[in-house]
Amino acid sequence: MKLLVLFLIVGGLSWLVYVSGLWEFFTSRQRLIAFLDSLGPFAVAGFVLLQVLQVVVAPIPGEVTGLIGGYVYGPVTGIVWSTIGLTLGSYIAFALARVFGRPFVERFVDKSIIRRFDYLLHHKGAFLVFLLFLIPGIPKDYLCYILGLGHLTTMEFLVIGGVGRLFGTILLTVGGDFIRHHRYKEFSILAVITIIVILLAMLFKSKLERLFRMWHITSYKKKKTKQIKRSGKHRSAEKQSLSERKE
Repeated sequence: MKLLVLFLIVGGLSWLVYVSGLWEFFTSRQRLIAFLDSLGPFAVAGFVLLQVLQVVVAPIPGEVTGLIGGYVYGPVTGIVWSTIGLTLGSYIAFALARVFGRPFVERFVDKSIIRRFDYLLHHKGAFLVFLLFLIPGIPKDYLCYILGLGHLTTMEFLVIGGVGRLFGTILLTVGGDFIRHHRYKEFSILAVITIIVILLAMLFKSKLERLFRMWHITSYKKKKTKQIKRSGKHRSAEKQSLSERKE
């Protein structure tokens, strides 16, 4: 019942965003900047909220809000506010998945995406999760929901996700700052480099995901083997100690 109510609320809000024209609002840089300007002293809170929403409501493009952070607040402050918003949004998505479980996640994340990353649900693989957040082209917002079903603690998730997202946040924020100061040459160079990195990541994405999957499973098996060996040695030592006591 609780899951049904939440689904109706989220579904209703998504429908409202579509029919009210808010989708066009979220995808327009000019409209978002004008909106933030209209908030006056609450502009920072408004921007952080936009970053939260673009994670929780995954279809909202994060590239737009990331560029706006640099355009409005500059490179340093923009990175700070963007990171705060992205971290809060990631935590909300992670927490929703942890509280309401897989049936909830499957209503908002395509099952094919969940299957691609199902190996992360069986054991932690913290370093691999960090790489997934770092590589362009990986659906990071969806990943927050999926990881909420796994074994990472909340603190581990926030640290890994926050640091992993930082590279992309820096690129977008610096790009926004270039636009603000009409440094179009530098922005074009940054855009070209970013596009090349993204294309390379997309080109090898499937191979990288398979490699990560095999690496993750192999590491897990090695870890379990070591645990079994240590456990076996511990039992042998206990048996030997008991035998010596009897003698």
